[in-house]
Parts: sequence; structure tokens; C-alpha cells
Amino acid sequence: MLGFVSLAQYKISGTVIDDKNKPVKGANVYLDNTIDGGTTDSMGIFRFTTSEKGNQTIIASEVSHENAGLPIVIAGDMSGIVLTMKANKPHNLDVVTITAGSFDASNDKSKTVLKPLDIVTIAGANADVVKAIEMLPGTQQTGPDNGLFVRGGDASELAILVDGMVIQNAFFSGPPGVATRSRFGAFNYQGVSFSSGGYSARYGQALSGVLELNTTDLPDKSTVNLGVNMAGLYASGTKKWKNSSLDFGGSYNNLTPFYGLATTNFKFYDVPIGGSGNLRYVWKPNKNGILKISANGSYNTSGIAIPNPYAGVKDTTGGSTNIFAKEFEQLPDTVNFVTRDQYYYTNASYKQMFKSKYSLYTAASYSLDSTRNSFGGIPINEKDQRAQFRLEGKDYFTSRLNLLAGTEVQNYGIQKSFAGFPQSFNETQLAGYAELEWTPVYWLAVKPGIRYEHSELLNKDDIAPRLSMAIKTGSYSQVSLASGIFYQNPDNAYLLAGLRPDMQRSTHYIANWQYTKSDRTLRIEGYYKKYDNLVLERDTAFDPNSYRFITPYTIVDNSGYGYAQGLELFWRDKKTVKNLDYWISYSYIDTKRKYSNFITEATPTYIADNNLNVVAKYFVDKWQTNFSATYSFATGRPYYNPAYTDPSKFLSDRTPDFNNLALTVAYLHTFGKWFTVFYLSIDNITNQHNVFGYRYSYNSSGAATVDFNKPIVPALYRSIFFGVNMSLTQFKKDEL
Repeated sequence: MLGFVSLAQYKISGTVIDDKNKPVKGANVYLDNTIDGGTTDSMGIFRFTTSEKGNQTIIASEVSHENAGLPIVIAGDMSGIVLTMKANKPHNLDVVTITAGSFDASNDKSKTVLKPLDIVTIAGANADVVKAIEMLPGTQQTGPDNGLFVRGGDASELAILVDGMVIQNAFFSGPPGVATRSRFGAFNYQGVSFSSGGYSARYGQALSGVLELNTTDLPDKSTVNLGVNMAGLYASGTKKWKNSSLDFGGSYNNLTPFYGLATTNFKFYDVPIGGSGNLRYVWKPNKNGILKISANGSYNTSGIAIPNPYAGVKDTTGGSTNIFAKEFEQLPDTVNFVTRDQYYYTNASYKQMFKSKYSLYTAASYSLDSTRNSFGGIPINEKDQRAQFRLEGKDYFTSRLNLLAGTEVQNYGIQKSFAGFPQSFNETQLAGYAELEWTPVYWLAVKPGIRYEHSELLNKDDIAPRLSMAIKTGSYSQVSLASGIFYQNPDNAYLLAGLRPDMQRSTHYIANWQYTKSDRTLRIEGYYKKYDNLVLERDTAFDPNSYRFITPYTIVDNSGYGYAQGLELFWRDKKTVKNLDYWISYSYIDTKRKYSNFITEATPTYIADNNLNVVAKYFVDKWQTNFSATYSFATGRPYYNPAYTDPSKFLSDRTPDFNNLALTVAYLHTFGKWFTVFYLSIDNITNQHNVFGYRYSYNSSGAATVDFNKPIVPALYRSIFFGVNMSLTQFKKDEL
């Protein structure tokens, strides 16, 4: 015999008022320790139903008021309940937020550490989003390399995302050993969130961190922007309608003026030339929904004479037995590298809020990067593509409790040809994730999460738990903790060679203390990161050439391991001196690993144990001029000295310390309806000859020695850059 029980539903209603008897709009009213509740209307009235009965506590919460609670006894329908809320004291307005491992650079002034507009005004960053992030703790000076190197990880260990979609080719194509710009302009984004560890379960396939960029919403009004500088010119515009907008733009780049004034360390026999175009449509079909569709494309060419990474090997008795590398070894010590790069990217996303209780987000993107390069006349062709889709929903049970759940699928592949030798792979990854955000009281926040990942190429499944929390320790301070497991596929070089080792893994432990008051922020963070299952090449000698070929005959496994631990400091002050904004960022790291073709555990060559950045901006009202200066310092990086046969001395030598001083001056002026900014930037004012490693010479028997006369250096030591931006929308001094 089956019995069925029908639970009675009781109607609960009442009013929420403040201590001045005025209704409180938008307050969340709920029964404690349940998910039953509702939201007050403009008159402060709430209504909801519940199956609970007996002794209960009804609670009202709203961000600008202290919580109010009232014990009640439910025996049937109840009406006329009155909850009185007291206005928060100013220092209690902010509920605790989790900050361990992350910097939020959104336009939310209550949470901001760096705003997007800061990015274009940091001297030495050259308005490059990724370069600006290097001024924060946990990063390294990259020198001749592309990417963001975070807490002991190389550039491949960080994922860069736009509106939740992974960007596969985040930097413009270029030759080995010459860094290029990222593809991102700060003005296209309303928020920049940088996580150097312990990041959300929404994302995966990154052993170290994520850099997330969120595009702007519907603009305030129509406008036109024009610009000309030493690298080219651009034009863009926005047409705004009531509930939609269309953005369009184009640019032409020609660095002849720039390199005409600069003294370069490499010969640009064909200066970089290119162009780009973009379109973007934004539509708000209703108050709580927004659709974004964007497309852009670019084409760039350049020709540069660079040192041959294989220089000297051809002078040995036998040279390399690697058939893929042998042709490059026969080239001169300096070779011409030609770059031809075509890039296309499109993204569509839609976000909808339903009755302030549920949200839906879905996005899709596709990218294609096609390069036809030439290395000393030898063709190097590559085609990278990535298609991806994301769907996620969020349930706001109460103002203090919500659950996010979602799924994503990515398909990406690379087709590459070196001197006629083809290499390729295609990967499909599936993921599902869930993350709970709970703030039981205003001084405590907890965020547990879990992520499932499947690799079709590796035939591998993994589960990655995450947990973060924050505790408010005072009126202006808090402590945050974060931990989690993170997986990532092996480096693309191994996959292209047809090798299939397992996923690599890192485990993060992070703790920080942050104090924020009156436009001053002090943050101290410590971390420990453990690496497991790193790809290690077996039975091979160490080769310092980072551009070496991985062949199908290379023996690899996942026996590699390592660690990274460190302490970081961030201090920012926008209050003490009027119109002065400055910050100090310092990072100390201790890290070693055994991976790749390392013969023993050692500190990688891209690591400086100490990194310091001091950034200052000062606006002179009388002159309508902003001055920005940045000083960066890093201790020397390890480099390989083949003279040592003792494994304990492997990568033990260090390059000289890194020093850089940069200055930017921006002047505001108005020509009729056009608001104009003239800017002048000087990077490496003192012309420091910074060194990032050394090349090698080989004698007739094949023995290598460090050639201190051939240091690894950036494309140029000191640079001067001048430009003008014009807009029909007024610039503010905060935007300089």
C-alpha cells in the first residue's frame, strides 16, 4: 500500500520599512535556513508561500541596510508582518568578497583595484592589456617572449578569455625571440579580471591562472573616434539607438615612422604593416536581457633578420640527428624571418535575467589564425582554429545564496608544416561545472565548486574540486582563502608530434589579507602551488633551444613534477595627494620543476625571484596634462651554462638584474566639438641594456660554451612613441 502526503502551502506577507518608516524596495525576505522567500516591491510589500510550520525566523536583507529578523510561529496563513531595517553605517556597506588569487579591474568602484582605463595610462604598458597586467603581483617580465607568466608557470599555463570564450591566438604572429602585442584594446572592455590562482570552476585547462575580459554593454550615446600615431591610424564609431547599437572600426598599421626613430637590435628589412576591421552589434530586447554579436579580422606582414636558434650546430662534427631540425642548422647564424598572418574572430553571447531569481548565459565563438611564414626561405605554415560553446544558468535562491551550473564544449586544432613535414592534431573537450556562492552572514562568504573535464584526444576524464572563502576581520579588512585542483593538456608541441601523454595537474593553496579604506588598498598574499604529472622527456640531453622540434620518436611520460611558493605585496593610494594615484607591486617566488627536457629539478629560465613595479600618475589641472611614470625591477633569470657537468649546477647562473623606467605625458585640448588627447611615451628612458639569456658557440668537436657577446635581448632597448586621439565624446582626466 502506497501513501501520499500533500504538504500544506501557507501564504506569508508583510512589509519591510526602514527606521524612518519608509518602505524598503528590493529587500530579500526569507525564512532562515530555507529557500522560501520573496522580494519587496516599491511599497516594501513582500509575499511568498511556504510549507514550513511551527517556530521559524523570518529575515530581511538589503545591501544598504542591516539585516532584520523576527521570530514567528507558522500555523496557517500569516499577514501584516512588519520588519524594520536600520541603515548601514558607511563602513558596513560592503559585504565580504573573495579576493584570494584574483584582481578585479571592473568599473565597479566599490571593488576595483585597476580599472580598464588604468590600462591605457600605465607608462611602459603601451595600452596593451596583457602588458599592463605585468604590473601586478605574481607576474614576470617577459622580455622577448609572448604571454603572461604567472607564479612559476610559463605562458601556456594561463588562459585568456573574452566573455567566457577562450582566445587561442591572443598575440599577433611574429618571429622567434621577438615579443609582439596582444590583440586586445582596453577601451573594448568594461571589466578585466586577473586570477593568478584558485580561479572559478567555470574555467579549466590552465595550470596557473586566467585573464578574463568582459566586453562593454550598450553605450550611452553615438560617437566617432579618430587616431593617428607613429604606428598608423584608426577610425571607429558608434551608432546608438534606443535599445541597440552598432560599433564599427578600422585601422592601418605601418611602423616605418616608429622604427625610423628607434635603434633596433634586429634589422627590420620589411617593417610591420597591416590592417584590421571590426563590427559589433548590441541589442537589449528587454530590461534584463542583452545580446552581443561581434566580428573582427586582421592581416599583418613583416620581415626581420634574427639570430638562428640553431646557429653553431652545423659547425659540429655531426650536427643534429633530428630530421626536422637539420635544414635549419644549415642556415647562416642570422636568418630572415617573414611573417604573414591572417586572423578572424567572431563571438555571440546572450544574457537574460528572469524575475530577479534566475539568469541564463549562453555564448559561442569561432577563431581562425592562418600564418604563412618563412625562416631563411624555408616555409613554415600553420592554421589554428577553435570553435566553442558555453551554456550556464544561475539560481538566486536568496540574496545570500546562489548556484551556478553550466557546460561547455570546445573543438580546436592545429595544422602545421615545417619545410614540408606536416604535423597536426584535433581535440574536442567537454566540461561541466557547478559553483555555489553562500554568504550566511555579511562577514563570511564561501564558494565551493566542482568541474568535470573530458579530453577526446587523450581519452581522459578528470574531476577538479575548487573552494574559496573570505572572512571580514574588521571594518575595512578581510582574509581570503582559496584552493583547488587544475588540469591542462600537454603542450601543443607534443600533440603535434603525435605524442599522447596524460593531462598535467597543479594544486593551489592561497591565503591573503586585504585592507581597503578611502581609496587606499593594502594587500598581502602568500601561496603554494604543487605540480604533478608534468610531461618529461626521457633519455634526452638538455637542449637550451626553446624552439627545438619535438619528433614522433621522442620518449615522454608524466613523471615530471615541481612546486612554486611565494609572497606578494600590493599597495595603492589615490587619497593622500590630490590628483596623485600610485601603487607598489612586489613579488617574491621560489620555484623549481623537472619537466620538458630538464635533467634535474631547477628554476626555469623565465623566472626572476624578485619583481618590483612602482606606478605613479599625476594630473595637473592648470595644464590639463597627465604625467605617468613606471619603474620596474627584477633580479636576474637563470640561464644554461654547458661548462657545468655537475647536475646540481644546472641552470644555476643568473643574468644581470632587469631595470626599466618609462614615462607617458598626455595633454587634453578641445578643437570645436572634438575632444583631443596628445600623448608622448618613452620606454626605458635610461636605455638599460637588459639581458634575458645568452646564445651559444660550438667548437669543432661539438662542445658548447656560453657566448656572452651574443645576449638574448628585446627588439629594441629604448623607444619613443607619439600619437593623437580625437573623439566627439569628452575625455575625462580619469581616462588619461
